[in-house]
Amino acid sequence: MKKILSGNLFFTLILIALLALVPYIAPPFYVYLTLTSLAYIPVVIGFNILFGYTGLLSFGHGLFLALGMYTTAFLMRNYTMENLEVLILASALSAFIVGLGVGYICVKYTRIYFALLTLAFGMVFYTLLIKFTPITGGDEGLRITFKPLLLGLDFRYLPHLDFLFQPYYYYVLGIVIILTVLAYIIVSSHFGLSLKAIKENSEKAEALGINIKRFRLYSFVISAIYTSIGGALLAHITSHVTPIFSYWTTSGEIVFMTLLGGFTNFFGPIIGVFVYTLLRDFIMSTIIYWRILFGAALLLIIIFVPGGISEGLIRIYKHFKGA
Repeated sequence: MKKILSGNLFFTLILIALLALVPYIAPPFYVYLTLTSLAYIPVVIGFNILFGYTGLLSFGHGLFLALGMYTTAFLMRNYTMENLEVLILASALSAFIVGLGVGYICVKYTRIYFALLTLAFGMVFYTLLIKFTPITGGDEGLRITFKPLLLGLDFRYLPHLDFLFQPYYYYVLGIVIILTVLAYIIVSSHFGLSLKAIKENSEKAEALGINIKRFRLYSFVISAIYTSIGGALLAHITSHVTPIFSYWTTSGEIVFMTLLGGFTNFFGPIIGVFVYTLLRDFIMSTIIYWRILFGAALLLIIIFVPGGISEGLIRIYKHFKGA
């Protein structure tokens, strides 16, 4: 157990060090891709708490990603709210309220019924974003026209890209580290063990005194909050929020990232985010029908490495260690 923990800690420290160096060693475009990947890390961590640890597959998490983005853009446009910490808290609060309502209905069901319900809620939200033009901007969405304050510090004097690649990059990195540590504590706690028990055998878990629906609802709300915070961070990177972020294809991308990296390992989805973002950029620049290639890749992973890239890396490590 100690070896596993020390290995995870070593991997984490190496990853943080590499990420901290990216703005100094990588070209601007790849810094942008890395920053986008960082914003998606809370999204996939939150999704995996629901899917990998609780066993509930959601096809509607684009709803909460867009909710965080629109909450941020709406407050900045209509109330000139500048403090990013307040915007993140507002996004988390909106996700808590919406997640509690949506989750209360969805967690009564499991398997395909749960997945379809979340998909339905996601598409309802997508329709609302398009129809309520005075609030959401309709098809055109909302633009973020000024930079937020980071910890009360004003960086509006910086050009936009300099702001993104320096203070905002390290701000996002810090938030992601905090959320990742918090999520690791959650899944390693008695609460996390209860979620695993529900996933493995819900009937036995209920016999042990675990309130299954309540714990599933807790997991759903936590997942929604994490996804919405990721949306709040992503909004300032894109500077333009549109309904497409709530569409089912966005939810599918979140599922794909998680499966690609591996939902059975805590760090798997994080690996999946970076691999997906870099591969998508490379493949899109060379192949028109890149989604076909991604679909084939997912099929091969499910067949040969069900645990994703993280499981493949662990297999390779064990093979060379035993050799």
